[in-house]
Amino acid sequence: MSKTKRAISVTLDADNITWLKGRAGATGVRSVSELLDQIVRAARKLGRGGPSTSVIGTVDIDPQDPLLAHADAVVRAMVDKSIGRPMMVKEAGSEYRVQRRSPGKRRRG
Repeated sequence: MSKTKRAISVTLDADNITWLKGRAGATGVRSVSELLDQIVRAARKLGRGGPSTSVIGTVDIDPQDPLLAHADAVVRAMVDKSIGRPMMVKEAGSEYRVQRRSPGKRRRG
């Protein structure tokens, strides 16, 4: 059952990192990432923090527009505001190169 893995960034207390590294070494797994994967898999099998099945509480809906009748205009305004912000663009500069002379040719003068 090999699924595609994705990298994430996790911020942990130093003590927890030390513990994870120690557990990874003691259990013989290849990495802390593999150990975390095993811990999460075991927790899911036990039914702790099961799969996400709801988005309740993840989106804030304006109480003045509970049916989202004006949502298109709000999103359009957000996009327009975002597009209107200045954006830094950097052109790739040409690389300075010194021309090499053929070994047999000498400069006159």
